[in-house]
Amino acid sequence: MSFLCSTSSSSARTMFGSCSSGNQSDLFKTTNGTVVTMIRHGKKAPRLNLPADQRKALLRNLTTEVLKHGQVTCTMARAKAVRKPVEHMIQLAKDGGEHKKRAAMGYIYDKEVVDALFEKAPARYGDRNGGDTRNVRTLKRR
Repeated sequence: MSFLCSTSSSSARTMFGSCSSGNQSDLFKTTNGTVVTMIRHGKKAPRLNLPADQRKALLRNLTTEVLKHGQVTCTMARAKAVRKPVEHMIQLAKDGGEHKKRAAMGYIYDKEVVDALFEKAPARYGDRNGGDTRNVRTLKRR
């Protein structure tokens, strides 16, 4: 775990959790009031400015709605975030099997959507190796 600690002078930056004072309790305290945050190295999932439980529920809801209606209108950040779980559910349906179906039922809220997905997905998406979703801009630029 690495931290970036900054103080009033730019030359007093150090890495790996040690500030210029060396005291661990002063790690997130600065003299000039700057905010010190942890660096998100290797974190690919977008946070969408939501707590983890709300973000997971939002992605499950959007995934269910995309699979039920075929499309959903939302912001571009949410659309980009929901692509991965939707494509994962389609891949589970293409693979088939009871274990994959139960895994999809644990994520998708509607049982009828899971049944329809596992029935139609192998024929509809069987010849593709991914890229089953597409984001389309619906509004003009401002």
